[in-house]
Amino acid sequence: MKLLAALALAGSVFLTGCADLGYYWQSASGHIGIMRAAKPVPEWLADPAVSAALKAKLELTQRIRRFASSELGLPDNPSYKSYADLHRAAAVWNVVAAPPYSLTLKSWCFPVAGCVGYRGYYDEASAKAEAEVQKKEGMEVAVYPVPAYSTLGWMNWAGGDPLLSTFIGYPEGELARIVFHELAHQVLYVPGDTVFNESYATAVERIGGALWLQREAGEPARREYAQFDRQRQDFRALALDTRRALTKVYESPEAKAKDWAKVETMKQAAMADFRERYASLKAGWSGPRQNAYDAWVARANNAAFGAQGAYDDLVPSFEQLFEREGRDWPRFYTEVKRIAALPTEQARRAALQAASGVLQTHTSPQDKKEDPGA
Repeated sequence: MKLLAALALAGSVFLTGCADLGYYWQSASGHIGIMRAAKPVPEWLADPAVSAALKAKLELTQRIRRFASSELGLPDNPSYKSYADLHRAAAVWNVVAAPPYSLTLKSWCFPVAGCVGYRGYYDEASAKAEAEVQKKEGMEVAVYPVPAYSTLGWMNWAGGDPLLSTFIGYPEGELARIVFHELAHQVLYVPGDTVFNESYATAVERIGGALWLQREAGEPARREYAQFDRQRQDFRALALDTRRALTKVYESPEAKAKDWAKVETMKQAAMADFRERYASLKAGWSGPRQNAYDAWVARANNAAFGAQGAYDDLVPSFEQLFEREGRDWPRFYTEVKRIAALPTEQARRAALQAASGVLQTHTSPQDKKEDPGA
């Protein structure tokens, strides 16, 4: 178990950023706890005490898992062939922080993973405690639950990343997307470039999810997915507009002159407009997930918008790159890896724009600085 702990500790660097030994230990012990709880899916299916509903979900995940490798070119390895019941609401809780007048996320750094714009905790109370530390330093902070994470394939020797109770109950389309997203990280990871990594994985999940629904899912699953995805796209478009508005405020002449009172007034006007437009959007929605974004909107701040940008900002570029590569997965991954190998964020953004033909008309939270290194 000491060897397992040491290797899990090494793997935990992919989850969060620089910290003291206590933080590293909670990362290692938290992941070990998940690994201990995991059992191969066939064992769950053979257990008479397991509900029929859970067995049906587990069987579905194995079909999704096979599709990921056979149709999307994602790795065929031990990941997502076991399942763990965590008896809690999230796998980890991420803390993100940003200054009062910037969408640039604070970074925490690791020797292997580089710098990432979040810090993860296996215990929600610990995440909230870290959030309070960041607030005392003058940062705007968000804490959000994460249903799954990837160890980037480094833990496949020990059984890989398991399916988790934190997302097994998702609707079929969403379940497929999360598996595709996490496996995409095992194909490619750029140390220190959260926006590139997450936008790429989000593009894979979106394209792969659409293919799964088209080829494998029944009509009820397609209808359920389509209804919520329309809401999701509406909300992401609104959030992008708001990020652009806030960026304009933070780069305004008033901000350059350090007239913070005027900047604050403009910031609050942008936030009020965001909430008013959200209310109008929501009024046109229907269905069981109509209120899915209420909590996010209520807590929205620079940190929340910055974190969302990491998952969204480069997605259109990756989607168009997939089209330009003839919707051929091996060709797509080869081209993404070529771009990923470039030494700076600016070089990667320029190459992605050239390869995809998508003009970047906004600034992602990390675009203004070079990779800070380990």
